[in-house]
Amino acid sequence: MKTITILVPCYNEEEVIDVFYDEVVKVINDIDYRFELLFINDGSKDRTLAKIISLRLRDSRVSYVDLSRNYGKEIAMAAGLDYASGDAVIIMDADLQDPPRLIPVMIKEWEAGYDDVYAKRSSRKGESFTKKFTAHCFYRLLGKLAKVEIQEDTGDFRLLNRQAVDALKQFKETGRYTKGLFSLIGFNKKEILFDRDERAAGKTKWNYCKLIGLAIEGITTFTIMPLRIATFIGSITGIGAFIYMIYIVLRTLIIGIDLPGYASLISIMLFIGSIQLVSIGVLGEYVGRIFNETKNRPLYFINKYESTKV
Repeated sequence: MKTITILVPCYNEEEVIDVFYDEVVKVINDIDYRFELLFINDGSKDRTLAKIISLRLRDSRVSYVDLSRNYGKEIAMAAGLDYASGDAVIIMDADLQDPPRLIPVMIKEWEAGYDDVYAKRSSRKGESFTKKFTAHCFYRLLGKLAKVEIQEDTGDFRLLNRQAVDALKQFKETGRYTKGLFSLIGFNKKEILFDRDERAAGKTKWNYCKLIGLAIEGITTFTIMPLRIATFIGSITGIGAFIYMIYIVLRTLIIGIDLPGYASLISIMLFIGSIQLVSIGVLGEYVGRIFNETKNRPLYFINKYESTKV
């Protein structure tokens, strides 16, 4: 009998983890597969780990990896893929915004021959208009800039077969944008639409600063277009400045020195200076990522790993 690993990254999820377990178990108990529930404790500060250990004492299907500190969800998922033992892996959030009722649907599509069955959000309850609008714009922007087709309005909730999991495990970069990596590996994909629910309990760990950081990570990881845009703007500005310089020289030779124009001169200098600073900042983002990757540090360290061999 084949085994399916349900991979669950957790960070301060003590309020919801028992409910999540109960809802998932209701579904998988009726499916004719062996299951492994693999929880990744991403340096939680609350009783998340204690609750996971308690679940393991009740259910031998529960495994867990306790990371040495909080590395962030992207690294936690990488750790989960490294330790997942199943023939297929389903990645889910513990807050029940990823509905367990879709697990049988994903498995059915996997049995039909699909390697990557991903859930696309048709609606997102409990999220502000600003968050939904900015997410919509980001996915469209990244899709246009990246060389690979990025799946829009999708999260990490998906089923991956062993071939896709092994492909993802080969990516060892520290600057990770897993949603893009899912597209980068290719394979035979299948989309499932669903309405995303509100969190069952607790509070989201994502704020706008973290989301902006993730967006920058996604763009700089999958495209060098910002560098090309900076080059293009710099070229246009340089051509404009050269033309204006010729105009000033000719005007001075013909008319003479004209003192007025101080305000316009300062405005042009400030404008060009701001473009230079933005371009340096864009370049710095890429140089910083090169610096981090060249150190070749391990992605994570763990305190403990407990698993039931299947």
